[in-house]
Amino acid sequence: MRWVESGDVRLAVYTDGDPADPVVLLLHGYPDTHRVWDEVAARLSGGFHVVRYDVRGAGASTGPRNRRDYGLDRLMDDLRAVLDAVAGGRKVHLVGHDWGSVQGWEAAGRAGLRERLASFTSLGGPGGRHMADFARHGGRRDRLAQLARSAYIGFFLTPVLPELAWRSLVPRLLARRLRREGAPPRDGHPASTLVRDARNGLWLYRANLLRRRRDRAGPPVIDLPVQLLDAAHDPFLTSALASWCERWTPRLWRRGIDAGHWAQRARPDTVASMIAEFVAHVEGASPSRELRRARTGAARRAFTDRLVVVTGAGSGIGLASARAFAAHGGEVVCADVDGAAAARVAEGIGKELGGTAWAVQVDVANVDQMVDFSRNIIAEYGVPDIVLNNAGITIAGPILDHTVEHWRRTIDVNLWGVVHGCRLFGAAMVARGQGGHLVNVASLAAFAPPRLLPAYSVSKAAVKALSDVLRAELAGHGIGVSVVCPGFVSTPMAGHTTYVGTNRKDLAVPWLARRRYPAERVAAHILRAVDRNQAVVPVNLEAEIGYALSRISPRLMRGLARLG
Repeated sequence: MRWVESGDVRLAVYTDGDPADPVVLLLHGYPDTHRVWDEVAARLSGGFHVVRYDVRGAGASTGPRNRRDYGLDRLMDDLRAVLDAVAGGRKVHLVGHDWGSVQGWEAAGRAGLRERLASFTSLGGPGGRHMADFARHGGRRDRLAQLARSAYIGFFLTPVLPELAWRSLVPRLLARRLRREGAPPRDGHPASTLVRDARNGLWLYRANLLRRRRDRAGPPVIDLPVQLLDAAHDPFLTSALASWCERWTPRLWRRGIDAGHWAQRARPDTVASMIAEFVAHVEGASPSRELRRARTGAARRAFTDRLVVVTGAGSGIGLASARAFAAHGGEVVCADVDGAAAARVAEGIGKELGGTAWAVQVDVANVDQMVDFSRNIIAEYGVPDIVLNNAGITIAGPILDHTVEHWRRTIDVNLWGVVHGCRLFGAAMVARGQGGHLVNVASLAAFAPPRLLPAYSVSKAAVKALSDVLRAELAGHGIGVSVVCPGFVSTPMAGHTTYVGTNRKDLAVPWLARRRYPAERVAAHILRAVDRNQAVVPVNLEAEIGYALSRISPRLMRGLARLG
C-alpha cells in the first residue's frame, strides 16, 4: 500500500503483480472499498500489474473537507493522481464497478484522461450522462422499469434519513443481499468502515446527480475499446439502460454474466477471465471465441462463434443438425459411437460448407467415456454453448419379448446418454456463468407410446421429464433447455432397429422412406428451438396431433397405442 495525494485527500493505493506487466486498474463502487476486488485481483495478478485504491472517503482514504467535493471533477482528479503515481506513462486498462464504472465512463469520455486509457471494462454501472439521456429519451416502459429499480436513489438524496438508516437497518439488508447473490460477507467485504464509508459516499449521489439534472449535454462518443459486463440478475440496473450505452460506443464488446450486482464476488473466475481476455486482446492477442461473439455491430450468422456439441452426429437427425449449425456459423463437435461416420460428417462440413468441425468417437452410454469426452472438449475447445443430446437406439417388439439386456441397453443409450450430456456439460455451463442451451431429442413416443416400442417409449418419456426438470432448474442460470419430439422421420433408424418377437423391418423401412419427412426439417426445428428457447417442440404433423391429444384426451391416446 502507498499513499497518493490529491488535493486535500490522501488516497490509499494497493498494487499486486509485476509492474512490468500491463496495468489493470480496478475501481470500486458504493458502499465498497478496494477489498471488493480481492478475488479478482488475486486471479489477475499472475499476468497483470493490478492497481486498486479506496476512493475518497472510503476505506483507508481520507475524505474531503467540503462534502460537495465528491463531484466527478474531483473524482477525476483522484484518478489522474493515481495514474501519475503508478502508470509510469503507460496506458492503463480501467475496470469499474457501480460508481467505479460511472467514473470509468466519465474518464473514457474526458479529454486529458481518455488518452491515458487503453481500454475500459464496465460492470454494473452506466455513465452519468447515459443515465440522464436515458431518463429523457428512453422508452416509457424501460424508463419506468429502471425508475423502480433506482428508487433507492431518491431516498439517498434526502437529508438525514439515509445516514440514520446506515446506522441501523441497511447493513443487515446489505449482508442479506450479498448472501442471496452467492457472495456472503467475508473478511474485508463489507469493510469494517462500512457505516462511515456509506455515509460519506451518499455525497457521490448528492454532489453529482443533482448537478446532472441541470446538465443537458448528451453522452460523448467513447473512442476506446469498451467491454460491457451485463449481470443478468442485477437488482439495480435493467438491460435497457445497459443497452443505452451502446449508442455512443462504436468499439463495444457486450458479455452477459449469470450473477447479481456483486458479480466480482459471486463469480470471480468468470469476471477475471473476461477482463483478462479483453485486456490481452487489446494488447494484441487473438480474441477468444466468446470475445468474438461479444463484439457488437458486426454482421454475423445466427450461430457464429458458438461451440456446438452434437451426439449421434454420424447419421440421421444428428448429421443434419451438425451440418445445419455449421451452415449458420457454428463450430461443431461431431460425436458418435461410430468414429468413422463422425469423421465423414466433420470432413463434409469442412469441405462442402467451409465450416469448422471436429470428430470424436464416444459411447454416450459409457459414463467414463463421457466424463473423458466432456473434459477433453472443454480443455481443447472451451465450454460448449449448445449441446444436442441426440444419440439413440430403437428396439421394437412386444414387451414380454424384451430381455433385460434390451431394456438395459435402451435405457443406457437413450436416457443415461442424455443424463450424462446434460449433467457434465450443464455443470460446465453453470460454472462458466455465461448461459448456454441444452437440446434433448425425445420422440412422439414420449407422449404417444405405441405398444411395440415399450423400452424406447419409456426412455423417451423419461428424456422429456428430465428436460422439463432441467429447464426449471437451469432457467435461473440463463441456460435454456429444449426437448424435441419428432414424429416419423425419413432416416435410417428403421433399418438400424433391433426387432424382437416380430419382424416388421420390411414394412418399416419403406414406410419411413415414403413418409418423405427428411432429417433436415427436424434440424431446422432444433435450430429454431435454440434461437427462441422453446421448451417442448413436437416436430411434424403426427407429433403435433399426438402432443395435443395427449393433453386433451389421454384416454384416446391409450386406445391409439393398441394400434401401434
